[in-house]
Amino acid sequence: MLKTRGIVLGISRSYTAKAKRGVLAQDKSKIKEYSPKTTDSHEHRVYVWGFQETGALGLQTNVKKAKERYTEMVHHPTRLQFSNNNEITDVAAGYGFTVYAVNRDDGETLFGSGLNTDSQLGFQVKGNPNDPANLDVIIYPTAIKLPRVQGETDEDMRVKSMSAGRAHLVVLTQNGTIFTLGNNSYGQCGRSIIEEERYSKSALIHRISQEDICGKEDEVVQVECGQDHSMFLTKKGRIYTCGWGADGQTGQGNYHTAGQITLIGGDVEKEKIVRLSCSSDCVLALNEAGDAFGWGNSEYGQLDDSELAETQINIPRALKLTKSIGKIKDVAAGGSFCMALNDQGLVYTWGFGILGFGPFVEQTSKPQHLLPPLFGRNDFSNETTVVSIGCGVFHMGAVNSDGDLFMWGKNRFGHLGLGHKKDQFFPFKAAINGKVTKVAYGVDHTIALCKPFF
Repeated sequence: MLKTRGIVLGISRSYTAKAKRGVLAQDKSKIKEYSPKTTDSHEHRVYVWGFQETGALGLQTNVKKAKERYTEMVHHPTRLQFSNNNEITDVAAGYGFTVYAVNRDDGETLFGSGLNTDSQLGFQVKGNPNDPANLDVIIYPTAIKLPRVQGETDEDMRVKSMSAGRAHLVVLTQNGTIFTLGNNSYGQCGRSIIEEERYSKSALIHRISQEDICGKEDEVVQVECGQDHSMFLTKKGRIYTCGWGADGQTGQGNYHTAGQITLIGGDVEKEKIVRLSCSSDCVLALNEAGDAFGWGNSEYGQLDDSELAETQINIPRALKLTKSIGKIKDVAAGGSFCMALNDQGLVYTWGFGILGFGPFVEQTSKPQHLLPPLFGRNDFSNETTVVSIGCGVFHMGAVNSDGDLFMWGKNRFGHLGLGHKKDQFFPFKAAINGKVTKVAYGVDHTIALCKPFF
């Protein structure tokens, strides 16, 4: 209705049938379609955060800038430029260094950045070829040249599995060859221990055929490093170990150091093991039926909560304390705590440390589950569930079915990626611009392998 000089005019608008059709049937060619611009076409992208002074994050390209004080830590997940230019297929985090498996046209399949004090990233030099300067710190991902025998192709040298310890690296390639680099003081590289061997500026990369480990009838499918020991899991579910055994973490029935790779027995002897996890001196294993086994350090009752429990277990044992949580899908072993994920998507933690139950719970000898809403389940997303778990020595993480990463634990070096250095007592979502597919947990840094949303 319209008022004009006190006169009320009734205006009605009429359309013809033809006009109505014209309004309703819009010209679709004029409707703009939004297609988000992607910066690269690679399947994966990598985000890094935590302590940067070691070079483990691989973000710096300038040595002078890398030494400046304000670059010490990266508190938020930051996209790695190297992943924009390379197809990264896997990541592994050691104590102050990171390794990347890549697919490239030039045949290089392995890159690393960070501490190289024990040549765990290979023999890296710069300057005059006749008088090169050895690099103990590598600030940007650099190729690690694995020695080839005649006839080996680029496809043969693609990385199938890899894992990093305190100062050593173990890599399994597609053709079943295992390469070990770095410190071998305790035999963790699967070769004889040489007294007073010098690891700095060493060009030695030890090469092992999987046949020498498990014979022709079997094959190695996963390698896993603890702090100073190494483990090899085969297709038939057998476990072979070597290295430091003072806490029984080699599972060989003794507390000795072993340079010889040996098949272990105990309660896993007749089991088909499908998963191994270790970040320090406590080891968890999972069989195909969803039962958990453990050995190594159990000072906080991680492996046995009975009254007269041993604090160091040198042979694999079936865990009784996880029997009540149902079929287990995934396990993770930290420095003083353990984690398990059951087939209902529930996350359980136990041991000593920041377990995710708040600031007043720092020890529990029985597995307790964290509530699903902590990992993104709510009324609008009631199908969301946790699909994988993992941990470093002091921090934990879980990835849900939406590709979100939730972190909690110690945060002294900002390695939870939450924007601060304060400890996080409950799981908290990290702000990552991608769907997380794998996370590598270092001692003071974290690496996430992601897929783009679009």
